[in-house]
Amino acid sequence: METAKLLWSRLPNDDDSEGNIGMYKKTDGGTVESLDYEVIENYAYREEQAQRGRLYMYYAVGVKWFFALLIGIGTGFAAVFINISVENFAGWKYSLTFSIIQKSYFAGFVVYILFNLALVLSSVYIITHFAPAAAGSGIPEIKGYLNGIDTRGILLFRTLIGKIFGSIGSVGGGLALGKEGPLVHTGACIASLLGQGGSTKYHLSSRWLQVFNSERDRRDLVTCGCAAGVAAAFRAPVGGVLFALEEVTSWWRSQLMWRVFFTSAIVAVVVRIAMGWCRSGKCGHFGSGGFIIWDVSDGQEDYSFMELLPMAVIGVIGGLLGALFNQLTLYITNWRRNYLHKKGNRVKIIEVCLISVITSAISFGLPLFRKCTPCPEADINAGIECPRAPGMYGNYVNFFCSSKKEYNDLATIFFNTQDDAIRNLFSAKTIHEFSAQSLLTFLVMFYALAVVTFGTAVPAGQFVPGIMIGSTYGRLVGMFVVNFYKKLNIEEGTYALLGAASFLGGSMRMTVSLCVIMVEITNNLKLLPLIMLVLLISKAVGDAFNEGLYEEQARLRGIPLLESRPKYQMRSMTAKDACGNQKVVYFPRVVKVSDIVSILRSNLHNGFPVIDHTRNGETLVIGLILRSHLLVLLQSKVDFQHSPLTGDVGGTLPIRHNLSEFVKPVSSKGLSIDDIYLSQDDLEMYIDLAPFVNPSPYVVPEDMSLSKVYNLFRQLGLRHIFVVPRASRVIGMITRKDLLIEDAEDSAAVELQSTSRSET
Repeated sequence: METAKLLWSRLPNDDDSEGNIGMYKKTDGGTVESLDYEVIENYAYREEQAQRGRLYMYYAVGVKWFFALLIGIGTGFAAVFINISVENFAGWKYSLTFSIIQKSYFAGFVVYILFNLALVLSSVYIITHFAPAAAGSGIPEIKGYLNGIDTRGILLFRTLIGKIFGSIGSVGGGLALGKEGPLVHTGACIASLLGQGGSTKYHLSSRWLQVFNSERDRRDLVTCGCAAGVAAAFRAPVGGVLFALEEVTSWWRSQLMWRVFFTSAIVAVVVRIAMGWCRSGKCGHFGSGGFIIWDVSDGQEDYSFMELLPMAVIGVIGGLLGALFNQLTLYITNWRRNYLHKKGNRVKIIEVCLISVITSAISFGLPLFRKCTPCPEADINAGIECPRAPGMYGNYVNFFCSSKKEYNDLATIFFNTQDDAIRNLFSAKTIHEFSAQSLLTFLVMFYALAVVTFGTAVPAGQFVPGIMIGSTYGRLVGMFVVNFYKKLNIEEGTYALLGAASFLGGSMRMTVSLCVIMVEITNNLKLLPLIMLVLLISKAVGDAFNEGLYEEQARLRGIPLLESRPKYQMRSMTAKDACGNQKVVYFPRVVKVSDIVSILRSNLHNGFPVIDHTRNGETLVIGLILRSHLLVLLQSKVDFQHSPLTGDVGGTLPIRHNLSEFVKPVSSKGLSIDDIYLSQDDLEMYIDLAPFVNPSPYVVPEDMSLSKVYNLFRQLGLRHIFVVPRASRVIGMITRKDLLIEDAEDSAAVELQSTSRSET
C-alpha cells in the first residue's frame, strides 16, 4: 500500500502552476480563457504566407485529411478498448456473483458490492489524483472550446488517459451513468493531441505532426473528434456528424463537414472490424450484442392514428421529467461544488464509494423482494429463451426463484448491465414480461440514482441513463395502450423506444441529431415520424421550464457560452453602451520594456491597441497585439533595441520569429509574466511593436446595435473587437462581384465585366 501511494505521489498533478492572468474564474476553482480563433495577420504571418506557394496549400489540405483519418482510427480503437474492458469486467462480475449465489445469496451480495466498489474506487482515484479535468461527461467543456473558451486541462494527454480508464471503472462498476459522453471528450482529446503534434510533457511528440499553428485549425480537428466520439459510442456515423453540427459547434462550413463525415465513416469501419474479430471469441466476455445497438427491426410493423395521442403523452412526460432532471442535477451539483467538494479529494472519494455501495445494494437487493413469475409458453418464432442466468444477454432472468421455470422481471432490468437492460426493455414479442409495479419501482430508483450520481468525481455520460429512464416509462405507457386498445400488433418495446427519445429530447434538447442517432441504433426507419413527433413535443415542453442539460452545466461550471441568438435587450443597446466607462489600455508603437512589464502586471487584458502619431499630431490605431505575443517578445529579447526610433516594416526587417513561437499550448496556462527574467538593462530597452501587431482587427462604429455586434463576434469566432467613432469618409465600397475573384486566365473577363456595368 505504501509503495502504491509513493508511485501515485510521483505522478504529475498539474502541467503548470496556477495562475489567473486574463482568465474567467470558474466556480469549482479552475479557470477558463478565450481562444484566439482570428488569424493574426502580422508581419511574420504575411512573410511566411508569401514564401508558401500553391503546393503548400495542397499539402496542408492533405495533412488535414490525414489527421481526420488518424482521429477516426484513434477514437475507434479507444471505443473498442473501453467497450471490451467494460464488457469483460461486467462478465467477470456477474459470472462470479452467479456462481456464489448458488450457495449463498448473502455471500454473492458481498462479493458483488466489493467488485463494484473496487472498480469505482479505481476510477475516482484516477480522477482526483491524476486527471481532475476528466471528471464528468466533458461535453460542456468541449462545447465551450468550440465556442471560443479554453478550460484548463481539458485536452491534455493525462486527461485522455484519465477519461479512458476512469470510464472503464465507473461504467464497469455499475454506476447510473454511461460512457458515451466521455467518448466524445476522448475523441476531442485525441484530435487536439494530433493537432499539436502529441504531448511534449510526456515525450510523446513528433515533428512530422506539428503542422498546424492556428487555433482555428485545431478547432476543426476537435470538431472531427467530437463527431468521432458519438459515432464510436453509438455506431451512428451520420448521427455523429449531426451531433457535432447541432450541439457542440458554433462555426461550420462545407469543407469541415466533409472531413467530419470522413472521420465518422472511418470510426464505423474500425468498430465493424473489431466486432467481427470479437465474434470469433477472442474478446473474453464481450457480449453478443457488442457495441450499443438495439435492433428493433422485428418489432411493431405499423401504427394507427389512435396511437398518436399516447405517443404525444410520452413526449409531454419526457419534457417534464427531462426538465426536472436538469433542475435537480443543477441544484445538487451546485451544492456539491460549493460545499462538499471544497473539503478535498478524500470527501470526493468517500462520496463516490458511498453512492457505489447504495447503487449495488439497490440493484442486487430490490429484486430479492420481488415475487417470481412463471415463464410464458415457449414461442418458437420469437426465439426467446426463458429463463436465463443473471448477467447474461437476454430476457427473463432467473434470480432468487424457487422454480427453474420462473423469472424475476425486476432483476431482468436491475441486476444487469445497462446495455442489456435497455435491450430487454426494447425487445419485441415480450408482452407482459414486466409488471407495472416493477417498472415504476425501477423508474423511481434509477431516476434518483442518476440525479445523485451525475456530477461526482468520475467520468459520467447521460445518454444511456437517459435512455434507461425514458424506455422504462415508455414501456409503462405501452402496457396501458396494449390493455386499452386490445390490439395484438402493438409492441411495448416500440413505446419504450419513443420514451427513450422523449427523455433525451426533454433533457438535452437535441432534435435532428438525436432523431438520427435513435434510428441508427435501433435499425428501424419506420419509426422515424414517431421519433420526430415525441422529440418536438418533449423539447417544446422542456424549453418552457429551463435550458438543456449541457447549457445548464456549462453555466454552472462558469463557461461563458455565446448562444446562437443575442438577448432581446441587446437590440436597444449600442456598441458604446457595452464598452461602458472602461479606460482603454494601449501601447505606443515603440514602447519601453519596463512599461510593457508594468502594464502586463497591472491588468488582466489579453489584447491591447497599438497607436502611433502622424506628423500632424493625430492619433492613429495601427493594430492589435496580444498579451501572449508580448510575452514571447519579452522572453526572446531578440527584438530589443536601444533607441526609441521606429523601424521599417515594409519588408526590409529580418524575420527573427516564426509563427510556431507565438502559439500557446492547448489547455494549459502558457507563458506568464512571472516566468520571464529581465535584468535592469533589459528594462531600459525598447521594442518596435509594428511588425507583430495584427494590422487589420475587426472594427465596429460606436452606434452599431449590440445585437449586430454579437452576431459578428460569434459567427467570426472573435476574441476582441474595436469600437471606434463614426467614420468620417468612405474610400470605397465592396460588393459581391468584387469578391468573385477568378483565376489568372479569367481575370480579363472579370475586368471587362466590372467596367461594363455598375452595382448599387
